[in-house]
Amino acid sequence: MGTNLRVFGLVVGLVVFYALLANAIPQVQSEVPPELTLGAEATSEQLVAAGEQLYQGAGGCTACHGLGTRAPNLLTDEGGTGTIGARCSNRVAGTNCETYLWQSLTEPNVYVVEGYQPIMQDMRRTISAGQIWTVVAYLQSLGGDVTVTGAKVAESQASEVNTGTPTDAPGGVSFAGGSTDPQDLISAGGCNACHVLQGQGGPIGPPFDGMGGRLDEAQIRRGILEPNADTAQGYAAVAGVMPATFGQQFNAAQLESLVRFLAGLK
Repeated sequence: MGTNLRVFGLVVGLVVFYALLANAIPQVQSEVPPELTLGAEATSEQLVAAGEQLYQGAGGCTACHGLGTRAPNLLTDEGGTGTIGARCSNRVAGTNCETYLWQSLTEPNVYVVEGYQPIMQDMRRTISAGQIWTVVAYLQSLGGDVTVTGAKVAESQASEVNTGTPTDAPGGVSFAGGSTDPQDLISAGGCNACHVLQGQGGPIGPPFDGMGGRLDEAQIRRGILEPNADTAQGYAAVAGVMPATFGQQFNAAQLESLVRFLAGLK
């Protein structure tokens, strides 16, 4: 009887120990762009708040901006020219701040700040036009006047719906049935035909296993959206094999979910 009690106590103790251990391990959750619900009556404060949320989170802006190394510092002074809201109207002659910021987010290679490389992607591939306008409003607020209006945001959202362009709403596209589960996306995209995940898959492209230890989120996102922009060492022979269409197939939530998942594979 005493032996049975000791065995039972040991089993209970192990269960409790591993339960506590599991709860102590940080759980990584994919941050996805929030659905934009602001209407034409949205105030400047609401637009700025929405834009700041995107900038600091799912928009992925902080991966490059703010450090002054890979991309211009947007949150504070940049080379004595002031904050972005103060200097944006002086960047390109004849271009006002609102237009300059919109173009910088949607056609980033038209004007590249001296000293930096043209590595930024067209943000329309990852977030909706309405969301981009809120980011513009946020950047304008950093030392300048906010000219973006709720009407402009609502108009851009309506235009996307009418033209069939995917919006930021959940299920905006039908890829993988609208699922944001990374495993569903990998399966629907046929990624395992070329990439190894959990020891399974083809060796054609770089393995997903350990990808987060080799690349940061910005690099993974770029690899999905512009697979031919950079070629991983050792894979020059298969450059151009990966489809460059996932940026049009994924909605913003799906893209960021997959990026976070891959970045977590250390």
